[in-house]
Amino acid sequence: MPSGKFTANAAWLTVAATTYNLTRAAGHLASTFHARARTGTMRRHLIHIPARIATGARRFTLHLPQLWPWADDFADLWTATGHRMRT
Repeated sequence: MPSGKFTANAAWLTVAATTYNLTRAAGHLASTFHARARTGTMRRHLIHIPARIATGARRFTLHLPQLWPWADDFADLWTATGHRMRT
């Protein structure tokens, strides 16, 4: 990551700060537990999700596991971002 050019380092810092802030905002939208969780926990619980993407009728469908412990938190996050959960 470190470069000899100031502008490259400034760009990396901007991307890292934006990513951190978006992750924290997603945690607050998901649940009170995730609002206080560390970034690694957020990544394991809500970002790296064990899902399957299927396409049909020109739509994408996200299939989540039935017994996934954070499915409700992910549904809250998905709904808070303006999407609709289809079952």
